[in-house]
Amino acid sequence: MMINKIRRVIQTLSLLIIDSNFVIFKKFGIYQGKFKQFFSPGLNCYACPLSRFACPIGTLQHFISIRQIPYYVSGFILGLGGILGRLPCGYFCPFGFIQELFYKIGNFKIRIGKKYGYLKYIILVIIIPWVYFTGEPMFCKFCPAGTLEGGIPVMLSPMRKDLISLIGWHFYFKLGILIFFVMLFMSIKRPFCRFVCPLGAIWGLTNKASLLNMKVDTKKCTKCDECQEVCPMDIRIYEDPNHFDCIRCFKCIDVCPEGIIEADFMGVPILKKERIPNNVIVGGIK
Repeated sequence: MMINKIRRVIQTLSLLIIDSNFVIFKKFGIYQGKFKQFFSPGLNCYACPLSRFACPIGTLQHFISIRQIPYYVSGFILGLGGILGRLPCGYFCPFGFIQELFYKIGNFKIRIGKKYGYLKYIILVIIIPWVYFTGEPMFCKFCPAGTLEGGIPVMLSPMRKDLISLIGWHFYFKLGILIFFVMLFMSIKRPFCRFVCPLGAIWGLTNKASLLNMKVDTKKCTKCDECQEVCPMDIRIYEDPNHFDCIRCFKCIDVCPEGIIEADFMGVPILKKERIPNNVIVGGIK
């Protein structure tokens, strides 16, 4: 499982880099430095005291709310997606990493069909006109990532005394949403990413056109479903190698006993496991 070990290291380092404003342990506050003009390569609340970067979805909503074309953030999202597809969700998104850690807790697991992945596109279609016509960043008002990363730390911090009068039903409603999702995290593979996240929805649309692609030799596939068992998004990659929910974690490449799954960049294979004769697990990744 070498790929998964490497991925865990990258996810951990990404979390520590994105949320590296450790000065809050001496002087608490929301980071407003020069790095805030850059975006986190994943969903990460702007209001998180540890965060040094802006949230792409939060920024996108801001420009839509003031009726300006969001060239900068759109270029970032579509540019990164055009190169890597949804890979940032699998390697760099702090909230996605948190969901995977929670899934390791408990034994009660639920499998939800991939068709429900279209829900996030319905949410995306609702968000854009809502924000445009109301001027309110709707998604931020209910986002559980914002509650976990920003709302709770701020309310537990010295800033609480200045905000106590603002704590009302909306904060507790958001807290309830977070608790609901945390319960789902422990039973369903990355449910927020699969069914809700608008950033993942946009990047999912780039999967089939991105420079990084997944390929499966379906003629040799035995449909053993080892790929689905290890997939953080619970998909069968042989059904659609570049499905909008594939986060290019490459775990399927690592476990495929036939060695028929590969990743290529601009048509050049970059990651593939050789077929193991008689299904003996030896050999390596090239």
